[in-house]
Amino acid sequence: MWPRHGKRSPTPPRMTEEERFTVDGRGARQRLDRYLAALGRWGTRSQVQRLIEDGHVRLDGRPVKPGTVLRCGQTIAVQPAPRALPAGVEAEAIPLDVLYEDEWLLVINKPPGLVVHPAPGHWRGTLVSALLHHWRGPRPGLDALRPGIVHRLDKDTSGVLVIAKDAATLADLGTQFRNRQVEKQYVAFVWGRLRHSSGTISEPIGRNPTHRKRMAVRQGGREAVTAYEVCALLDGVTMLRLFPRTGRTHQLRVHLAAIGHPIVGDAVYGRGRARPSGVLIERQALHAERLTFRHPRTSERMTFVAPLTADLSLLRRRCALAAHLPVA
Repeated sequence: MWPRHGKRSPTPPRMTEEERFTVDGRGARQRLDRYLAALGRWGTRSQVQRLIEDGHVRLDGRPVKPGTVLRCGQTIAVQPAPRALPAGVEAEAIPLDVLYEDEWLLVINKPPGLVVHPAPGHWRGTLVSALLHHWRGPRPGLDALRPGIVHRLDKDTSGVLVIAKDAATLADLGTQFRNRQVEKQYVAFVWGRLRHSSGTISEPIGRNPTHRKRMAVRQGGREAVTAYEVCALLDGVTMLRLFPRTGRTHQLRVHLAAIGHPIVGDAVYGRGRARPSGVLIERQALHAERLTFRHPRTSERMTFVAPLTADLSLLRRRCALAAHLPVA
């Protein structure tokens, strides 16, 4: 990756894979980043923006900004960024629970405790290292730090995660997520008893002004919508199914805490609530149970389900027994 700290060099390293093409009528009056992302050869829109900002895209021979509006007849030159892995990131034999894999994509059941992509403090033991081992090296055309990762789950959230194996698949999946064409279903165990058996939480989410690493419900935040259904009332705990309509950072955890029912075991948004009596749960009780999307190459509508993890099954069982309820 091109360094993102300190003074940026005005001349990034040149590579031999430069592509040049002329903007036609379909590209005229579009933003540069949106146009390149739609072509599907350089990853998601955020990855395209990074490519432009790092100086690897020129318009009529000049560096430009991601929001530049194109005109018919202009020449775009794209020089792919270097794809060397940063120091400390390497393939590791971390087992993957593979739900599905083909030539274009991989679907896994992510275990709790696994960080998705490397970052300062988490260079090793990540999903990226597991993918490098699984694929026997980097996949051509994919970002080295986020190879094919179009969405993510928090470190301590388990469940279904889809990963693209090439740039075109990544771009297509990214479009489906942005256009809310992907159906997501989670299971959560929260404190207390909700007033209604089902409902929708529609509260904007933005960066917490006091704790910048946290998110919060706040005016001026981005639209965030979560639907929910009550599955079971246990011993001071409610089991919910959640259907996020948007994909904001920490959305489910923030929304549930905002209505007074934080997720059991959530050390960040749980407001210091103790664990249920006799229950060992070392992480937030949140699980991505089901994911439905259109296959980018075959157009088949596909659904993948990850069963509850052992710790969440134990939580449900012990809370049900404490409430003198039958255990399914």
